[in-house]
Order: sequence, then C-alpha cells, then structure tokens
Amino acid sequence: MPLPAKKSSPAKKSVSRKAPARADRPFKGIALILLSTIFLGTSDVTSKYLSATLPSIEITWMRFLVFALIMSPAMLPGSPLFALRTGRVGLQFLRGATLLGSSLFFISGLAFLPIAEASATGFVAPLYVTALSIVFLGEKVGLRRWIATALGLIGVLIILRPGTSAFHVAAFFPLLSAFCWASTLIMTRMISGRDAAITTMTYSAIVGFAIMSVMVPFAWVTPSWHDILLGILVGVASTAGQWIVVLAFRYADASVLAPFSYTQLLWVSLLGFFIFGEVPSIWTVIGAAFIVASGLYTAHRERIRRSQLLTVPGEPSPNA
Repeated sequence: MPLPAKKSSPAKKSVSRKAPARADRPFKGIALILLSTIFLGTSDVTSKYLSATLPSIEITWMRFLVFALIMSPAMLPGSPLFALRTGRVGLQFLRGATLLGSSLFFISGLAFLPIAEASATGFVAPLYVTALSIVFLGEKVGLRRWIATALGLIGVLIILRPGTSAFHVAAFFPLLSAFCWASTLIMTRMISGRDAAITTMTYSAIVGFAIMSVMVPFAWVTPSWHDILLGILVGVASTAGQWIVVLAFRYADASVLAPFSYTQLLWVSLLGFFIFGEVPSIWTVIGAAFIVASGLYTAHRERIRRSQLLTVPGEPSPNA
C-alpha cells in the first residue's frame, strides 16, 4: 500500500520584491523608450513654462507630490502593491536624494537657459557614469571610452562657450543635474537584481517629497489654478515617462536603448520652438552632435563589454 504523499510546506514569502527577468524583445523596448521621451520632454517643457511664475523649488515639490501620490499604494502595509521591504534602505534613500538633485538642478537651469541647450548639456550623464563606474563599480575603462568622454566634454564647451558673452552661470545647473543623474544610475546598478523597480521608485518618491516639503515653505508662491494643473501635468508626465522606461529595460539592454533616448532632444527642441519661440543656436546643434556621438560610442563599447561577460539577470531601469 503506497504511503500518502506529504503535504508540501507553503513557500516562504520573500523579504523583498525581486526584479523580474528580462525578455529579449529589443523592438518593443525601443518603441517604449521612444514613447518615454515624449512624456519626459513634455514634463521638462511644462516645467520651463511654470518657471516664469513659480520658483524651481516649488515646481520640483509639485512634481514629487504627484509622484508620491501615484506611488502611495506601494507605501501602505497590507496593500498587495506594498514595496517598501528592502535590504538596502540606506542606498535607496541616497539614490532618492540624487534623483531629487537631478530634477531640482535641471528645473533651476530651465528658468535661465533655452530648453534645447539645457537638455543637450544634461545628456553628458553617461560621461560622468564612465568616471564614477571606476570608483564605485570597479570597472576598467579603456582608452577609446576615455576618448569618447573627451569628445562629449568638447561638446559641452561648444554649447556653453565659457569666457564669451554667451556664457551664463546657470549653465552649471544642467551639469550638476547630469552628475546627480549619473550617481543615480550608478546606485541603480548597485541595487539591480535585489529590489524590483516599484520598490526603487517608491523610495524615490518618498525621499524626494519629504526633502522638498521641508524646503518649499521658504520659497512658497501661491500658485494659480492654472499653475496647479500644469504642476500635476509635470508630475504625471514625469512619472509615466519613468515607468515606461522601466518597462523598456525589461525588453532590451541599456546599450541598445541608449541611442534612442536622444530623440528627447528633438521633442524638446520642437516644443521649445512652438511654445517659447526658441531656435537652437548653431553652437547648441554642433555641441549636441558631439555629445550624442560620444554617448552613442559609449553605448557601443558598453554593448561589446557586456557581450564579453557572462549573462546576468536584467537590471531595473536606471531611470526608475
């Protein structure tokens, strides 16, 4: 007589949500990254429009307020979407602070700079990543990637033209924003595979909203209903853009998607022309070409480097 089968013990719940495995569907990933640039570009252009009536601190606070409200179901214990369990709380908080710095510095620069110039300068983040990855990730960077980095820096100098009458001190804001964003990317890589994207996004929302709520009373300007609606648009478009990027990175590697993220420059330039009457100068166009070429080559070298390594699980989007 056969023995009765033993009841299998229920599997233990994991302490934290894990990042889902990545499916290799590059065309879907590319389509999503192109869609994300429309949302992110809309958020940036709306932020510039608001900068005429509201301080950058308040615009950033509105952005993170909407972000936090959207992510609130993931903050509630007992909710099926609860996502605050993590073994890297300190790193999550630090990443949230650098993401906030990236937004605040960029929006601060928009009040003084043409949006195409600010956006092109902000795309130097991959150059910072090259340098930071040596220190924090222990990566080795070859001569060709350093040459690509130097090419990107030449592009920045062409756009900013320090020492001439065209230079504006506010040009440092997009550079600081790019450095903060590069730091965010590095910490995202350090978190990848340990926490799901929803966990990372939830902590980003909490940290950004908490810090800005302390700062905003010192710069408060009572917004009109028109400003409030535009502030909501900034938050919704930014959050939607970030989440679509998260989805894109589930279907393709960063090195595949990176070239298509530069289409955001096209959208902000077009919107900047139709809304603000801004026409990018020839120096901005040439400098942007240098930066984009540098970024494309860096992505190419990254793809080669990854192909030489063992296959690893897909990481959450660096834009989360």
